[in-house]
Amino acid sequence: MALIQPIGRPEPDEPDEPRGRGRKIARYTVPVAVAGVAVATITLVPALADAGDPSLPKITTQQLLTKIAASNTRTVDGTVKVSTDLGLPDALSGGAAGSLLSGAGGAGKGGSSSAAPQSRLAQLLAGTHQLHVSVDGPDRQKVSIIEPTAEYSVIHNGTQLWAYDSASDQAYHSALPAAAPDQQPSQLPEGVPTTPQAAAEQVLKAARGIASITVDGTARVAGRSAYELVVTPEHADTTTVGSIRIAVDSSTGVPLKFTLVPKGGGKAVFDIGFTKVGFGAPAASTFSFSPPKGVKVTEGKTSGARPGDVGNGSQNSVPGAAEPTVLGTGWDSVAVIDTGALASAGKAADSGAGFGSDGKGKAGSGPGGGDPQSLLNSYGTKVTGSFGSGTVFHTRLVNVLLTDKGKLYVGAVTQSALTAAADAAK
Repeated sequence: MALIQPIGRPEPDEPDEPRGRGRKIARYTVPVAVAGVAVATITLVPALADAGDPSLPKITTQQLLTKIAASNTRTVDGTVKVSTDLGLPDALSGGAAGSLLSGAGGAGKGGSSSAAPQSRLAQLLAGTHQLHVSVDGPDRQKVSIIEPTAEYSVIHNGTQLWAYDSASDQAYHSALPAAAPDQQPSQLPEGVPTTPQAAAEQVLKAARGIASITVDGTARVAGRSAYELVVTPEHADTTTVGSIRIAVDSSTGVPLKFTLVPKGGGKAVFDIGFTKVGFGAPAASTFSFSPPKGVKVTEGKTSGARPGDVGNGSQNSVPGAAEPTVLGTGWDSVAVIDTGALASAGKAADSGAGFGSDGKGKAGSGPGGGDPQSLLNSYGTKVTGSFGSGTVFHTRLVNVLLTDKGKLYVGAVTQSALTAAADAAK
C-alpha cells in the first residue's frame, strides 16, 4: 500500500514534451500504473457521500496539485469500500483473474498458502469488499478485508510482514529487508493499492504532460469537503481509459476517492473511496500480531529487494523473472511479458497454476484451468496476424493477448493496438 505522503511537487508551467530520461520514463509508466491498478485490484464503490456538494473557495489546478504534493499527512484510520467492475466472466474468480491479467502463475515460495497476500488481495478484482485501513507512517500499516463471517488482514510493522486468514486459520510471515540509508523506509508491497491516495499517486506521478488535468467542482466524501480533480488522457487514440476523477480533501490535501471510467462509458471500472476516515494516529497495538495457537504459519521467501519493488525481485514477484518490456509511449503503450521466462524462473515455486516449458502453462483446477493460456482459450477470442496466432481476453479496461509462442501483451488499449504491437515485435 502506498504511503500517505507527498507525491512530488509538480513543476510550474511544465512543457508537454519530456525533458531528459526521467520525464521519458514517466511517459512510459502511465499505462502500466493504470493497468496495475486495474490488474492488481480495485474498483472502489463510491464513498458514502453526504447530500449536496460543499461550497469551497476557488482553486486552480496548479494550486490543487501543489496541495496534494505538500500534504504531510502520515497517519490515517478509516473504512474503504471496494467494488470492481472489469466486466469479467462470472466463472472467473478473483484469483484466476489475477493470474490471467498479471501473467504470473503464483506468488513464489509461500504462494500456496491461503494467507499469502498476493493471492488473497487478488480477490479485490471482482465483487464488492469492505476494507479497514490503518497507517502510521512508512513503517506501520494494516489492511483488513472484512467479510460476513471472517477477516483477512495484512500487517506490516518495521521489517515484519504478517498476514492472517481467519477462515482457513492460516498465517503468512515474511521478514522484510531493512531500507538502506539512501532508501525510503520499508512499506507494504504495492501490488494492490488499497486506498484512494495509493491509486492517485500511481497516476498523478506520471500523468503530467500527457493528460489534461483540471479542477471540476466539489464533492463531499466520508463527511469531508473535497475538490474534484479530473485527469483525461491526451494524444492517446487507442487507450481504453476515458477519465480519472480524484476527490481531494480540501483541508489535508489527501485523496479521498479515486474513480476510473473507461472510454466506452458506463459504470466506473474503479471507484475507490473512504466511507469513514480520520487522520489521528492508530493505536500502536493495531500493528502487533502473534499467530494464535495451532495456526499453520507459512514462511515467505525473503529477497534482497525492498518491499514494494514489485516486478524487481521483491517477495511478491516470481524470483528471477525478467521485467516486462514496454512498447509505445504514454497511455497507448503495451507491456510485454515472456511467459517462457516466467516458467523458467518459477519452476521451484509451490503454486497451483504454473507455466509449462512451452510458455502455455499447465492445467489447473476450475473453469479453463488455472493458467493464462487455458483461461484465455476458455473465455478469449482467437486472433491471427504477422505474429502468428493467439488469444485475446477482453475486460472493460485492460486487454490481454497471449500468443501461441508464449508472449503476453497487456495494456489499457484496444485489441487492434495489442495485435499491432505483437506484429511490430514479432
